[in-house]
Amino acid sequence: MTATRVLVLNSGSSSVKYQLLDMRDSSRLAVGLVERIGEETSRLKHTPLASGGEAREWTGPIADHDAALKAVSAELAKDGLGIDSPELAAIGHRVVHGGKQFTEPTVIDDAVLAEIERLIPVAPLHNPANLTGIRTAMGLRPDLPQVAVFDTAFHTTMPEAAARYAIDVETADRHRIRRYGFHGTSHAYVSRATAKLLGKAPEDVNVIVLHLGNGASASAVRGGRCVDTSMGLTPLEGLVMGTRSGDTDPAVIFHLARVGEMSIAEIDTLLNKKSGLIGLCGDNDMREIRRRIDEGDERAQLAFDIYIHRLKKYIGAYYAVLGRVDAIAFTAGVGENAAPVREAAVAGLEQLGLAVDAGLNAVRGDEPRLISPPGARVAVAVVPTDEELEIATQTYALVGENTVEATAE
Repeated sequence: MTATRVLVLNSGSSSVKYQLLDMRDSSRLAVGLVERIGEETSRLKHTPLASGGEAREWTGPIADHDAALKAVSAELAKDGLGIDSPELAAIGHRVVHGGKQFTEPTVIDDAVLAEIERLIPVAPLHNPANLTGIRTAMGLRPDLPQVAVFDTAFHTTMPEAAARYAIDVETADRHRIRRYGFHGTSHAYVSRATAKLLGKAPEDVNVIVLHLGNGASASAVRGGRCVDTSMGLTPLEGLVMGTRSGDTDPAVIFHLARVGEMSIAEIDTLLNKKSGLIGLCGDNDMREIRRRIDEGDERAQLAFDIYIHRLKKYIGAYYAVLGRVDAIAFTAGVGENAAPVREAAVAGLEQLGLAVDAGLNAVRGDEPRLISPPGARVAVAVVPTDEELEIATQTYALVGENTVEATAE
């Protein structure tokens, strides 16, 4: 039988998200999540989609990622989809930081592992967990291609003028300080899907992609290539996010250290985990913030206004970077579901050709759709992201041509 399946793994510090896809038609065969790894109350939720079966949940101690993946394999095996299946062509891994070196999906070997490890200082929360998942999967299927798909790869096409910070060049190069960007698999997928929605080829379309979730980022995509993005050395820069501050005067850090007598670790926690929407109003769920606004809550209103102000600034900036904009695409949890955010983000930008139709904006759905008025100069779209499909597609494109007929033993 031909190996056409790809298992996508997204390994966090205490979780593993996974999806098994059949690349003949990009269908999902199973999806699942293991969370609270290392605790007595670990939880595995598995949904077999191929058979139309009901979700199964299991709670109990899962000591580490090795145990987690073995538990995932056992659940998949119950549906005839085990990791040992000869129909599995590859395992695709989400890796957050690929630095400047990794510009495309890459088959993992010792050299690749070493480079991902060298990048830990610029991705201390993500790359170690990604490495753990990779090494565990390699131990379970050492015969199978393991592919790293990097969040940063899509943004490596940024020109130096966009990627460089205006600091001493030698210092920057020595410590790998530059703007890398993140959410790259989402920006790649959504920019192409937006072009398809417009009935055009990606190389003929300029798109501003707004990935708005608990983490949020914007990108300017010219002809299918990223030319600017809002996140930088780390995912802290850019838009206001659920718990991250986004753009902040760097001197705030010095001020907090000198006047506030805060340690670097305390400032790091403040800006990454206690800022953004949660720092402004105590909530990082846009649904709750909108509910509070409807009740007249002034702190929630201010948080929303700051969020929109920053978002609107990036729309204007990337409009200027691109020169011509064919579409703006909203995606991810907030972008796909929060109609008031979409409406507010383009309000007052009619001179730029931007507007939303109230009726179209209010419609909810799982398919890409236009929410701008008919005949609008710039299309405004809602495009659900699919990072797992993007990872699987890139993985299979890399190894699929080398996949040979596999015979079940």
